[in-house]
Amino acid sequence: MHKPRSAQPAAFYWTVLLMVFSQKIWSVNSVELTFELPDNARECFHEEIQKQQTATLEFQVVSGGRYDVDVTLESPTGEEIYRQIKTQFDSYQFTASATGIYTACFSNEFSTFSHKIVYMDFQVGEEQPLPGIEEHATVLTQLESSAQEIHKALNAILDYQTHHRLREAQGRKRAEDLNERVLWWSLTETVAILVIAIGQVLVLRNFFSEKKPSQMSYQLMK
Repeated sequence: MHKPRSAQPAAFYWTVLLMVFSQKIWSVNSVELTFELPDNARECFHEEIQKQQTATLEFQVVSGGRYDVDVTLESPTGEEIYRQIKTQFDSYQFTASATGIYTACFSNEFSTFSHKIVYMDFQVGEEQPLPGIEEHATVLTQLESSAQEIHKALNAILDYQTHHRLREAQGRKRAEDLNERVLWWSLTETVAILVIAIGQVLVLRNFFSEKKPSQMSYQLMK
């Protein structure tokens, strides 16, 4: 995975949920990361893919604005092979037509004030069978079949855990935003009630402090 290149320099703050680069022991090359995409910014990531290799690009906006982002994927020749406008999440699988650097770009240029937290998973290649199984010339034994099934199930569990963590982070951020709005609304209501109460007291005092016309005429007669 090459160093990301962006149209504008973007700082990665402590609000980044995770930054995990993983290189698996099989032939599959996978990178997972969660990064902050500032407003009016564009971040690009580059991956070298061999011809006829299968790759999968998956992304999800975890928080920020309306949870949407623009995504494009370009081939080494500059051809745009994938494009999504203001999308919250998606997964795209493709087979490389040529060997070279493929570029995945995430754009938040349409937003003027909302920062986005974006999760990306870029997998290249197919996972090979467990060691010792691919050389098998005969039918797999029951133990080998069980090991292969367990291996597939563990990979599925890892994917489920990742998606559940993303959903949990997204739900927590929405709950925090809602809690903040409720807090400010409550403070506004409290201030309004205090202002109305003080205003009513001042108005009532003004009523009782004024003298009635009958009392004023009686004092003049004296």
